[in-house]
Amino acid sequence: MSDTNPYPVLSKVNIPADIRNFSISELKQLCTDIRAYMVDVISEIGGHFGGGLGTVELTVALHKVFNTPKDLIVWDTGHQAYPHKILTGRKEQLKTIRQLNGISGFLKRSESEYDTFGAGHASTSISAALGMAIAQNYETEKRKVVAVIGDGAMTGGMAYEAMNNSGVLKANLIVVLNDNNMSIAPNVWQISNYFNELIAHPEYNKFKGYVWDLTGKLDQFGDRLRLIAGRLENGI
Repeated sequence: MSDTNPYPVLSKVNIPADIRNFSISELKQLCTDIRAYMVDVISEIGGHFGGGLGTVELTVALHKVFNTPKDLIVWDTGHQAYPHKILTGRKEQLKTIRQLNGISGFLKRSESEYDTFGAGHASTSISAALGMAIAQNYETEKRKVVAVIGDGAMTGGMAYEAMNNSGVLKANLIVVLNDNNMSIAPNVWQISNYFNELIAHPEYNKFKGYVWDLTGKLDQFGDRLRLIAGRLENGI
């Protein structure tokens, strides 16, 4: 039997502060370890782990960059936050998730100081984070506030209300859109349908070809315009 540690970097991590001095190679191995650990746990207890498997790198990056728990990360629902639970002192308890006397399948403020908001329903993260961001106007010690929301949750009207309000209030708020085209059920999102139809429209592609030919005549400036245009289209 091999004594090799199957999670060489993850075994060194108990709280997010442990990863903040990691090298890039260590961070990459940490992501590999987290994903392998989640798969191993799934094989034993089952569960709703698909969303979390898709947010491993994002979770590591957020906890690397932001000074949690001082800085506040608000996750939309809880399924995508299982890697967050692993990094915030609940690595061993993950084996008990959604079981009697085990840890919650959602985020729970009474469970960890790193869980800033508890919610089971989707589309609530931006609203909650906006409230926390506005509260910083009255705090002596300022915190950064980040909302993480998936494209599936962006079908909810509450998310748009929150974005509208945050724009009006000029809140110091970061919103991360995890646009992975994955959700429990197919998205019903007219805005998405509209842009997909627009990009496929012959007139749009005719115009796109004209712009491409035109920018090709502008040397390096044209290359830059092409890059910007490509990013805009990918954003749509």
